[in-house]
Amino acid sequence: MSTKASIELRDLKLQTQIGTYKTGDIIPDNHVLDLTLWIDSNLVFISEDNMSNVFDYDPLVLEITRLASDCHYETQERLMSRITEACASYPQIQSLEIGLRKSPVRNNSGSLGLRLNLDQAALSKLRS
Repeated sequence: MSTKASIELRDLKLQTQIGTYKTGDIIPDNHVLDLTLWIDSNLVFISEDNMSNVFDYDPLVLEITRLASDCHYETQERLMSRITEACASYPQIQSLEIGLRKSPVRNNSGSLGLRLNLDQAALSKLRS
């Protein structure tokens, strides 16, 4: 029997500054993160209700929050890369999918974003 487990973080509004804008440009007022982390199913399908049996994602969420407000970013890609590197520092994470989007884009509507998937091999390469 094969099992998979994931941790899903959706619609996390980040307090961040991304981009350089001139007069008349549309300045996004939201930067939203979606993150899916695949982990060993033994960290989800547990027999005892004990924090030592699970992946504690709270420190990672705090690190993501810190990275978002750490500095001014020129691009969404750089913030996404830093978050991905933070995820790679946790050996429990086997693979991940990250999405970062901003809004509004035009006429006070729309969102524009990026998505990145790292499988187990790509994450291992990042760790070395």
